[in-house]
Amino acid sequence: MSLFKRIVVGTDGSDSARAAIRQAATLAQLSGAELEVVSAYEPVPSRRSKDEASGAPADVSHEFGPREDVNFALDGAAAIAAEFDVEIKRHALDGDPADAILGVAEDTGADLIVVGNKGMTGARRFLLGSVPNKVSHHAPCSVFIARTT
Repeated sequence: MSLFKRIVVGTDGSDSARAAIRQAATLAQLSGAELEVVSAYEPVPSRRSKDEASGAPADVSHEFGPREDVNFALDGAAAIAAEFDVEIKRHALDGDPADAILGVAEDTGADLIVVGNKGMTGARRFLLGSVPNKVSHHAPCSVFIARTT
């Protein structure tokens, strides 16, 4: 019997997120678990997207925007997981990152969520917007807080 069957981890592409993914991939490898990787973005007004893409060459202007950042973060997560011979299931969602992680954990029946500890030290630990704090208080399963900072 494996310790975990389904592990959820979030990423925004940061160094802290990459460290959390490494730890989640290690746990998935050791327990034979499926690894669900979540990356969320806040939708931006179409006017802002057009402004950001306007200075880019036509062949790459479609690559600007929050959705592309999420895809880039998920590609990075897949590369890290591959180092551990673990395949991932990708979840690119719009909205609050903590809510996205919690939603995927609930929808997939996860038995573990891995989050980094970034934002849990100093004065920031008291902010309601901290992803690890929100996830740890509202998770439908166990939470592993990886030391990433």
